[in-house]
Amino acid sequence: MDRRKQLLLALAIILLGIVSTLALPGFGFLMVSRVLLGVGTGVFVVTAYSTAANLAPSGQQAGAMSNIALGFSASLVLGIPIGRVVAAAYDWKVIFWGIGIFTLLGIFAVAKTIPSMEGEASVPLGKQLALLKKPKIAFALGVTFFVFISYSVVNTYITPFLTSVMSMSEQEVSVILFALGIASLIGSKLGGFLADRTGTARTLVGSMVVQALALALLSIVARTTIVAIPLLMLWAIAAWTFGPTQNYNLLSLAPEASGILLSLNSTFVQLGFAAGAGIGGIAVGGSSILAICWIGAATVFVAVSVASVSFGLTRTFSKRANG
Repeated sequence: MDRRKQLLLALAIILLGIVSTLALPGFGFLMVSRVLLGVGTGVFVVTAYSTAANLAPSGQQAGAMSNIALGFSASLVLGIPIGRVVAAAYDWKVIFWGIGIFTLLGIFAVAKTIPSMEGEASVPLGKQLALLKKPKIAFALGVTFFVFISYSVVNTYITPFLTSVMSMSEQEVSVILFALGIASLIGSKLGGFLADRTGTARTLVGSMVVQALALALLSIVARTTIVAIPLLMLWAIAAWTFGPTQNYNLLSLAPEASGILLSLNSTFVQLGFAAGAGIGGIAVGGSSILAICWIGAATVFVAVSVASVSFGLTRTFSKRANG
């Protein structure tokens, strides 16, 4: 399907989910609406990344994809506090009315600015899953899985970590969370910048090593606020540097199946989030909240090891193709 049509279809599904949330009563309909919103958002994210990469000039694809990630980061940084204020002052439905209006504006913007662009041919599910049999792709997706386990372990329990270990008040926690949001904006843009200039392998490995070191040090100095806060900021920047760079890395592995790979990557992100939240809960319940730091660090080190194998396989296949 044409990529512009895919974007418009995704936004239309999101709009339908919003309308059903507002119009249909009952918990059952609310769950259906959530499914529609999830499907529409998932399709939009994958298509937006592949569209940005295809529109960008050669050598600037990673930067273009990082701009998409920057938009997602900005929506979180601005949307969550705005949503809280609106919900407290008015009604939760006002939030969905606002999202609906922005979605309509998005439909108009896509229709007017995105050119028609041929998408990938429809591929049966069996052939999509067959990509996982390719070692270089399987290992690359494994890197995504372990990195997002690490991110989820820390991010899921960051609020109790700040209140119990760093003894912060609710107001201070809000400030730190906002600062981490700003760090995510920086990381999103930095990932594309570094990938275009130094290469995806160096950027990915560098971001993972920084994450691991920051979390390992944080487990030691967590109660020293003046040191712990910069380490948290550094961790957030490095973590958000990974995402757009990994997307571009996957596109380079199989350009002819870019949409499928981005979809698979999104699946592994969600699996990582789920596993990380579960592992973090077990660790916190059985040990202490500080456990999220060293578990997060250890998991990223596993990701670095998997990445080393992945990049080694990529170089091997590249030499065979050229030789």
